[in-house]
Amino acid sequence: MNTVWIVDDDDSIRWVLEKALAREGFEVRSFGNAREVLSALEHSQPVVLVSDIRMPGQSGIELLQSVHARFPAMPVIIMTAFSDLESAVSAFQGGAFEYLPKPFDLPKAIDLIRRAVLESAREAAAEDAPNAAEDMLGQAPAMQDVFRAIGRLSQSSATVLITGESGSGKELVARALHRHSPRSQAVFVALNTAAIPKDLLESELFGHERGAFTGAQQQRRGRFEQAEGGTLFLDEIGDMPSELQTRLLRVLSDGQYYRVGGHQPIKANVRVIAATHQNLEERVREGLFREDLFHRLNVIRLRLPSLRERSEDIPLLVRHFLQKSARELGGEPKRLTEAAIQRLLGFDWPGNVRQLENVCNWLTVMAPAQTVDVFDLPPEINQMQALPAVRDVGPRIHHGDVRPLPPENAAATGLRPPEGQIPEPARRAASEGPDSSLGRPVVGALDPSASSAWVDLLEQEVLQRLLKQVNPRGKQAEISQEDFHSELMDELTRAFESSVIKTTLRVTRGRRIDAAVRLGIGRNTITRKIQELKLEAD
Repeated sequence: MNTVWIVDDDDSIRWVLEKALAREGFEVRSFGNAREVLSALEHSQPVVLVSDIRMPGQSGIELLQSVHARFPAMPVIIMTAFSDLESAVSAFQGGAFEYLPKPFDLPKAIDLIRRAVLESAREAAAEDAPNAAEDMLGQAPAMQDVFRAIGRLSQSSATVLITGESGSGKELVARALHRHSPRSQAVFVALNTAAIPKDLLESELFGHERGAFTGAQQQRRGRFEQAEGGTLFLDEIGDMPSELQTRLLRVLSDGQYYRVGGHQPIKANVRVIAATHQNLEERVREGLFREDLFHRLNVIRLRLPSLRERSEDIPLLVRHFLQKSARELGGEPKRLTEAAIQRLLGFDWPGNVRQLENVCNWLTVMAPAQTVDVFDLPPEINQMQALPAVRDVGPRIHHGDVRPLPPENAAATGLRPPEGQIPEPARRAASEGPDSSLGRPVVGALDPSASSAWVDLLEQEVLQRLLKQVNPRGKQAEISQEDFHSELMDELTRAFESSVIKTTLRVTRGRRIDAAVRLGIGRNTITRKIQELKLEAD
């Protein structure tokens, strides 16, 4: 039950909030002072605590400190008169969820309490989420598929190939596979093959004997030997040099290898998990990756979704990373406003989860207040969201595409064709400048007349198509309604939507989520439209 506790020495304030919250379906308990609250907390606790700042005995700030020490995840809302604003801000920065100035607007107060209840539920979900200790969080269907795959592989030592974009968390998946495998008691060894110079990679993988090459003054164990009995994670396997691909294939095929400069075979009892952000099938076709090695690694493939594909997990990940960063720095975790969360949801995240974690670390250090708003976000987030003034992109309209109406057809319709190349409404708009109907300039238009000129061009196109259904004397052609199957509306709608979506995708460099945000439509809607309008090849 969503229980809310109200603490105030004013009976009328308690009574008003009790009645309003009860109507919203909340269970409410009221207290006249902080001592009663602390006593009640010995036996139960609310999801949200709303406290006055000035009360007889212990103050609201002191109560906040006591509650926060025992229940750090519990949202506390501080009520204050305007004269207490400075104290309220101090409490707010010290861990309060929000402050509510008196006299308050009751609907806004209820809305604030409702948001605090939702925040409390999210915090509880984050604490109870599976794999939270492993930094693997996700409630999106794509991540649940990953978790299920890890569960199915828990009794297996099969070779696994993890694919996914850089920064999506492939090493975390590899560690989880090891942790839930029969080899969990042995060592997990990770090696990024792209980070080791080509000349050193062979020795790094297989070790070397003393004197094997200049500088080899003693025998050295390689990563395969270090991972004996456990798991070896080879990240960015697609960048492995071709000669080392041959040696790795031999280990996977024969189960044994030689140190560099060695003559005695060493048996390998290692589970190999490989990962790459590249398309290995494409690299095989290009001759850059051995096909037989690809098939050896591709026993079980596990694809990790990008952050764009699991954007619903962003609020959960943000809270987790902010809490983690706060623990490392010894401070209080920051909170994001709903507007800031929405801004993050609309960002493209080319660096995936790693980039999101870096942003949260940045906010922990750089954001000035405990609550982070849109303007507190890093510049790259806000800059990517701002719609630039586009001048050289978009569909080109040639004068030959829309022909002026013949005078006789114009007379038949009651409309006068435009004089010259610019329609009269466009000429008017150009002379008037700002859009007088809106009281503000037209932003991002190609020129002052563009916002009305395209409508005139559209009207001309519609008229031309309609007039094809009129005979030379201006009378409607003799076509029965049953035989008349015009697709004019559908054709124009498809042309309009295709032009708008293609132009927006050019502006966003193909990023669909960014395009959807700028057009004010949903991510699923733009994906469906692209498929329906056959824009995939564009």
